[in-house]
Amino acid sequence: MKAIHLTAYGNPAQNLRMVEVSEPNAPSVGEALVRMEYAPIAYSDLLLANGVYFLHPDPPSVIGGEGAGIVEAIGSAVSNVKIGDRVTIPFQTFTWSEKVLAPARDLFVVPPSIDAKTASMLNINPTTAVLLLDEFVKLRAKDWIVLNAANAHVARCLIAIAKSRDLSVAGIVRRAELVAEIRELGVDFVGVESPELPEQIRVATSATPIRLGLDAVGGPATATITSVLSPGAHLVSYAWLSGLPIHLPQGDLIGKRLNIHGFWMYYDEYLPKIRAALTAATKVVASGKLTLAISATYKPSQIKEAIEHAQRGGKVLLEFNHYN
Repeated sequence: MKAIHLTAYGNPAQNLRMVEVSEPNAPSVGEALVRMEYAPIAYSDLLLANGVYFLHPDPPSVIGGEGAGIVEAIGSAVSNVKIGDRVTIPFQTFTWSEKVLAPARDLFVVPPSIDAKTASMLNINPTTAVLLLDEFVKLRAKDWIVLNAANAHVARCLIAIAKSRDLSVAGIVRRAELVAEIRELGVDFVGVESPELPEQIRVATSATPIRLGLDAVGGPATATITSVLSPGAHLVSYAWLSGLPIHLPQGDLIGKRLNIHGFWMYYDEYLPKIRAALTAATKVVASGKLTLAISATYKPSQIKEAIEHAQRGGKVLLEFNHYN
């Protein structure tokens, strides 16, 4: 069968290659064999391939942090999934392969109303969004949150899920041409990163306390968020798109007694909560309030082009065995 191997760390477009490998063994007790349909190229996959992520499989290795497929066979003592179910693949089972063996207990059965491409994108970004909204502040209807990189995929999930909960959202982008697009997502305020932005947010929110700030950028962009947070608020850093250390003015840190968190959805304390978060996110997707956009799909043989596309931006899927 076909699979994508990471042959060495660094330069993903060169070091990720399609290979022919043996099919997995028949599932043993508690396992399921899944025929993969689609698997995204996530931001975390690029980090892993570059050797700067929190997982370091020994090359050559299949990678891929999420995806969906059809259960083809099950081992004994499996009752939560059946042959023919469309499922998402759990953490620590790499997905860039035509077939994978996975612990059946961790598979998530996707509702029939959700198509295969969308199903493949449920595990990371929408689930991350639910955890970010749930784990740090007990938010109530009409509460404000502030987030940057508002055009990124996680932020789009955050906006949709927040609005489904009647929360108010202030979104920050880095380019003026994105403002209209993000406004259409339903944010209550969207502005461009600038020295004037904190005052613009204060005016837009009528100086309402903002107790949760979600930072995906780092660098000076973090300081913009902290400047509008209220005393005792929580700042959560969950990505580092700028590649820069966060800028955190001591006046905000000390004067406001801010709570600072680094977030990774696979920390031990979140693992038991992932299924509930995934279930909640899936309901928002199924309701039509959250659409997971796709830029392009590629075959495994096009892995170099797929990686280059993902590096330029946009949501890219690898298509393995989708026949419908």
